[in-house]
Amino acid sequence: MNERSLNGRTPKRVSLREVGERAGVSFQTVGKVLRGKGSVAPATRVRVLEAAEDLGYVANSLARGLASNETHSIGFIASGLASFVLAPLLLGAEREARKHGYFVLFNFIDEQTNDGVRTLNQLIERRVDGVVSAALTLQHDAGYGTLLRDAVPSVTNHPIHGGGIPIVGEDSEQPGYLGTKHLVDSGHRQIATITGDWKGVNVSGRLAGYARALQEVDVSFDRELVDVGHWSVEGGHLAMRRLLDRGCGFSAVITQNDHMAMGAMRALSERGLRIPDDISVVGCDDVDFARFTNPPLTTVRISFESTGVAAVRLLVDRLQGQEGIPERTLLPCSLVVRESTSPRQ
Repeated sequence: MNERSLNGRTPKRVSLREVGERAGVSFQTVGKVLRGKGSVAPATRVRVLEAAEDLGYVANSLARGLASNETHSIGFIASGLASFVLAPLLLGAEREARKHGYFVLFNFIDEQTNDGVRTLNQLIERRVDGVVSAALTLQHDAGYGTLLRDAVPSVTNHPIHGGGIPIVGEDSEQPGYLGTKHLVDSGHRQIATITGDWKGVNVSGRLAGYARALQEVDVSFDRELVDVGHWSVEGGHLAMRRLLDRGCGFSAVITQNDHMAMGAMRALSERGLRIPDDISVVGCDDVDFARFTNPPLTTVRISFESTGVAAVRLLVDRLQGQEGIPERTLLPCSLVVRESTSPRQ
C-alpha cells in the first residue's frame, strides 16, 4: 500500500534502485519499464509497475531532463490578447502539448512593462524545449525577435522583428474580405468599417481585405467610412455614433471584432435604426455571444483553439527535427450568416 506523509513533511523520494529491489530486478530494468522503452517480459513489467505503485514512486523529470537535455516543457508567451481570444488559444495549445507528452509554462506579459526579453530568458533558464509566442505587443521588439529566433526553437502567431520564425494563424486579410464580400454580394456599396487600434497586423490586414472586396466592384476606399473602436463594446458604440454623425449614408458596416459590433448595434438602436432593414452589421471572430445578440450577428468565424493546436503541433515537428517546416501556416476562417444582414433595400 502506498504510504504518504500526513504530518505536513515531504515524503522521501523513492529511487529506481528501491523499486528494483522490491520487484527483484535491476534499476536499469525499472528505468526501461517506467520510460516505456526497451524489451521487458510482460510479467516483469507488471511486477515493476506494482512495486512502483506500492512505494509511491514519482519520476524525477528534472533529473531526467538534465540527463537527456530535454524537459518536455513548452513556454507560451502572450500579450495584447483579449480573454476571449487567449482562453481558447491556450486551451488548444495545452491539449495538443499534453497529447505529445509536453506540459506548458504560461507567461502573460503586462503591456505596461512589455518586457519580453526578460520573460523569454526566464523560460530559457528553465530549460524549456521550445516556445510559442502569442505576444502581439512584441512584434516590433528587436531584442525579443533576436532571442526568440536564436536561442530556442519557436513558433509564433504574429510577425516577429527580423522574421525567420514559422508563423501560424489566419490570413489577416481574409476576415475583412469575407465579411465585406458578403455585404457586396447582398447589393451594398456604401459600407462603413470599425477597426481595432492602428498598431497591429490584424488591423491593417482586415482593412486591406475590406478594401479589396470593395475594389472588386469598383468602389473606392473612403476614409470617411472608417472609424476606430479600440476592440471594445464601448469603442464600437462610440465609433458608430461618430460615423452616423458624419452623415455618410452607409447601408452596412463591418467591424473587426464582435465586441465592437455589439456596441455598434446598440448605437444604431439608440438612433432608431433597424438591423438589418436600415443597416446591415457584420462582426468578426464568432465569439459565444454573437448568436445571442438581437438580431443574431452575422460574423466571420476564427477558431483560436485551432490556432493553439496548430502552433504546438508545428513546434513539436521542429523539436523532432522534421524537415520542410513551412514559413507560414494559414488557417481557414469562414462566414457565418445570421440575421443581422440582408440584401440592400
